[in-house]
Amino acid sequence: MKIVIFGLSITSSWGNGHATTYRGLLREMDRRGHEVLFLERDAKWYASNRDLPEPSFCSTIIYDSLERLLGEYGPEICDADCVIVGSYVHQGIEVGKWVTKNAKGITAFYDIDTPVTLASLARGECKYLNRELVPHYDLYLSFTGGPTLDQIEREYGSPAARALYCSVDPLVHYPMPVTPRWDLGYLGTYSPDRQPGLEELLIRPARSWKKGRFAVAGAQYPADVAWTENTHRIEHLPPECHSEFYSSQRFTLNLTRKQMLLAGYSPSVRLFEAASCAVPVVSDHWPGLDQFFLPGEEILLAFDYQQMLRILQRFPEDERRAIGERARQRVLRSHSAACRAEELEEYLTSR
Repeated sequence: MKIVIFGLSITSSWGNGHATTYRGLLREMDRRGHEVLFLERDAKWYASNRDLPEPSFCSTIIYDSLERLLGEYGPEICDADCVIVGSYVHQGIEVGKWVTKNAKGITAFYDIDTPVTLASLARGECKYLNRELVPHYDLYLSFTGGPTLDQIEREYGSPAARALYCSVDPLVHYPMPVTPRWDLGYLGTYSPDRQPGLEELLIRPARSWKKGRFAVAGAQYPADVAWTENTHRIEHLPPECHSEFYSSQRFTLNLTRKQMLLAGYSPSVRLFEAASCAVPVVSDHWPGLDQFFLPGEEILLAFDYQQMLRILQRFPEDERRAIGERARQRVLRSHSAACRAEELEEYLTSR
């Protein structure tokens, strides 16, 4: 198939989780014989941080004007077998209206931020999707599954809401033979609604356990965050460095944004990345988590800093390694980019 995607970014992973998702998925779609054209709006914060400026597995166009893009490439977009518009795309409503009106093939909205999208739709504040547009897309592909899919069909009129969860690319994220430098690490861009969890489950344990070693990688953290002396900070970590970072931790922390936590069935990209590196994940709890990893066997849960400290200080080393390996096997079996590409192909061919 010829597939066209309007996405937030594939060339830069700076400050967003969209790029790694698109990279793994489109690489696998290319391997399955599909031709993909990715359309990315030029943005200065991505232009200065392009860690994959020319993906080898898809054609990429960086455009600065939607009008010029459609004027030049409109016929090619219209003739595609499928056109997908992602969440947070600049002028996403205008793009969606044009695509659903003119595209001859299947049209789909790919929501990498489903609970955030639905909350902003309810307030009438979403800039990349509106209620009127949802029924015009043939498919609503969602990072969130469970009851949310029924809500999208029932309340918003989508003809077909389907889960297309985030995934991991095992070629990029894999165990590395390094000695762990940190007892607990976390990788994630700053988010106000994740910060209380980071304070409780990493900063507070670091403050209480002076001999412990901690690390936080991610951009946009405010200057007033009170990092401890035993916490190593990394401002930006490109995807090619993730495996070494995860493999350098005894345990890694997964935190879920508030709206994703409330909706449930919303695994994060970082969750699968860490598991693919065979690093035991300690996560907050949310509905549907056990659909992705079995608590106590493939993932650990912590509700407060005391539980976290018990895990870090007392967990048997052989069982720590075993949990990480079981999580990796689960990811390779069910949550790889290859799995998602197969699911997407099935959705498209069944329409």
